[in-house]
Amino acid sequence: MNIPVAHASNVDQATYWNGPGGRHWIDRQEMQDGVLAPVAASLLKAAGAAPGDRVIDVGCGCGATTLAIARVTGASGRGLGVDISAPMVERARERAAAESSTAQFLVADATIHDLASERADLIISRFGVMFFADPALSFANMRKALKPTGRLVFACWREPRLNPWLMIPLKAATRHAPPLPKLGPEDPGPFSFADEARVRRILSSAGFADVALEPVDLELDTAVGLGFENAIASALEIGPASRALEGHPDEVRSAAIAEIRAALAPFQRGNRVPMGGAIWIVSARA
Repeated sequence: MNIPVAHASNVDQATYWNGPGGRHWIDRQEMQDGVLAPVAASLLKAAGAAPGDRVIDVGCGCGATTLAIARVTGASGRGLGVDISAPMVERARERAAAESSTAQFLVADATIHDLASERADLIISRFGVMFFADPALSFANMRKALKPTGRLVFACWREPRLNPWLMIPLKAATRHAPPLPKLGPEDPGPFSFADEARVRRILSSAGFADVALEPVDLELDTAVGLGFENAIASALEIGPASRALEGHPDEVRSAAIAEIRAALAPFQRGNRVPMGGAIWIVSARA
């Protein structure tokens, strides 16, 4: 496994997303894009990209939001996806080629990669900015990519208790497997930007102005209309429950799966399993 050049503090994340983390997302790409479609819609509406805009998508993963942006910006603009995961970027490039998209993709750590020549109108991210070990440093580098009039718009999770779609499967899994290591308030992770005051402090330290956080409550269909078993598979392959069960023997996993199945059953509505999610849409100016 070749790990792209990364800031020293981001090496662990680079290793994970170029290994099992990236593989899980690639394997479940279509499913996860479906689950997170309401997030992407909220993000793209807030971003308000226009034809001809130059846009960078940080932590683009398998490219869903970059491809959506490129459809708006068109040939006269630029949609550039940046991610530390080489396998996920390769998948994004395959998708772009399949739809003859103008989107472009770059394997890089946004903390250290020289983005200053981009002169972007907009930087967006769907959950791609919560894993930096030194986020103020990372955002300061990203800010160099923006024009003086440029904007930053990203989506991040609010606190865990407001995201039962993630926490209910995790709670069920940890009845049979040890809980995940407790993260500190400054540690990178899916909920590291849940604290509004912390987000404001980080972006202000990085030189951004007019920082605003809009709370958005969502209903996420964890089955994507494909039936209850897809919701179970999603919980087992992506998210904190999947991490909690990694490396455990079959008997532990079997017991946890039965527990997750029972926990999700009350949410089933035909072929859908809608559950609550909560995000911030964060915006700021360069």
